[in-house]
Amino acid sequence: MDTDEWSRRRREAAGAHAEALDRRRRADARRAQEMLDGFAAAAAAAGLPAEALRVQGYGGRGSARTDTTGWYLRADRTVAVGTDGSFYVLTARLSVTDRLRGVTLRPAEPPLVIGSGGKDGDSIDLATALERLLPGWGARD
Repeated sequence: MDTDEWSRRRREAAGAHAEALDRRRRADARRAQEMLDGFAAAAAAAGLPAEALRVQGYGGRGSARTDTTGWYLRADRTVAVGTDGSFYVLTARLSVTDRLRGVTLRPAEPPLVIGSGGKDGDSIDLATALERLLPGWGARD
């Protein structure tokens, strides 16, 4: 096999691998979104109080209010689920204006594992985080 053929095969294999990873990521995000939607409905039905979400500045540099209510999924308040089932990452670079006026949140693609790839002990399964907020919520489906 010559070098050109080998290079072409490697590119094809890398492309196929990237496509497979992307399909898995999308499937995981769909499953996570289904969980969040189910949780939001169950939490509302159970009367679980939602609160106004806040965004934290990088490096502990202040915080800002948002126009969104929901439930924090981690004790450090860096991620949350909105009352509409949207997933939010609550850390950002905040300007002085952001801290004064607040920010508008944009939903992020939800993961099945929050903090995956982070330091040991920093990750938690989404289902576990939701269960902590509303014990038995998954059994209601």
